Amino acid sequence: MADSTHHAPIVLDEHYTFPPLVRRNLFIAIGIGLLLFIAGILLLIYAPHEAAHGAEEGAAAGGEHHFRWQSRLWTNLWLNNVYFTGIAAIGIFFVAVQYVAYAGWSSGIKRIPEAFGNFLPITGVLMIIYFFLGGHDIFHWTHEYLYDTADPRYDEIIAGKKGFLNTPFYLFRMVFYFAAWYILYRLLRKESLQEDLTKDVRHYDKSIVLSAIFIVIFAVTSSTSAWDWVLSIDTHWFSTMFGWYVFASWFVAGLATITLTVVFLKEAGYLSIVNQNHLHDLGKFMFAFSIFWTYVWFAQFLLIYYANIPEETIYFIERLHGYNGTYKGLFFINIFINFLFPFLVLMTRDAKRHMIFLKIVSIVLLVGHWLDFYLMMMPGTVGENAGFGPLEIGIVMIYASAFILVVATTLSKAPLIAKNHPMLEESIHHEI
Repeated sequence: MADSTHHAPIVLDEHYTFPPLVRRNLFIAIGIGLLLFIAGILLLIYAPHEAAHGAEEGAAAGGEHHFRWQSRLWTNLWLNNVYFTGIAAIGIFFVAVQYVAYAGWSSGIKRIPEAFGNFLPITGVLMIIYFFLGGHDIFHWTHEYLYDTADPRYDEIIAGKKGFLNTPFYLFRMVFYFAAWYILYRLLRKESLQEDLTKDVRHYDKSIVLSAIFIVIFAVTSSTSAWDWVLSIDTHWFSTMFGWYVFASWFVAGLATITLTVVFLKEAGYLSIVNQNHLHDLGKFMFAFSIFWTYVWFAQFLLIYYANIPEETIYFIERLHGYNGTYKGLFFINIFINFLFPFLVLMTRDAKRHMIFLKIVSIVLLVGHWLDFYLMMMPGTVGENAGFGPLEIGIVMIYASAFILVVATTLSKAPLIAKNHPMLEESIHHEI
């Protein structure tokens, strides 16, 4: 790929074949992940734990509680479920944005993010299960005594949020998010596959309408789901920028996943339509939205810093100085790995056009934004009892392997390139 334009024949009727060896290795990885998961649980059960103030109930509980190993278990499961839900939803969002923007350059790779949406039913079901089984360990607001004025543990602030933070309404919102995202995804996918069978431009026009509807819904639900699934862990704390912050983290992780998939498929001999110019655009997306994530992170931090209001600053104080400094190192690593590293590596034009650089940055960003969600969730649930061990590694292996299995299976069931997309010619001759 030394030249920026195509000199090799482009095959539009490409079909991805899911190698049996890769499939087997993914199942082996899931098996190893399960073993690590079980080992991690056993270590938590039998390892001695000292009393941790407020670890079970979260930073805002204000009481003293002994650490429950279940808190770390359920928070890790919740963290990974939210993280991979976001990547799946961003795949749909990316496709929708391309349609609404009448973008042509991405038409040759749109089947990759399009495949992400099939992971949503899995995370949707698991999200409901986790909430029922581990909700009390993750969310302080789920405890009934907080709303009983006769109970000494009554919390006036949390009781004031009961109209929004109550289990029936919470579950309704959760079901609505997944149902709305997945239904619109299936409709978009249907039009995309029908377009392969006919050259009828009406499928393209319908996709634009469906994409516009999805973007409007996602504009609201990406923020409200962030409030529900992440922000409500620290029930007393609030931030008007938090929805944007979670979206930015999801979006960068989603872009990294798209880029990494394109690179791996290209290296495997697929996607003959992709040239250095497509890679350059994907690199620019990662570069730009890493800066956007940093902007939102810094804006949120700066507003809270100079206002210096105790109920706002507690969030950052806990992560910088609280819990015996458990999160201080990660706090600064988060900034380096999600901003400085991609900024410096992808700054030049050439770096964005070479697969090795894109591969490295994509992997680093996926790890970095997982750590970002880790910092959002762990202090408010397990406090100083957080850590990285077999439990954390095992759960990540299970989720990552399952995600790859679903995406690869979806890619193998349809042509890899939307050959009748009306703007495919623009993608073929894309040059910047």
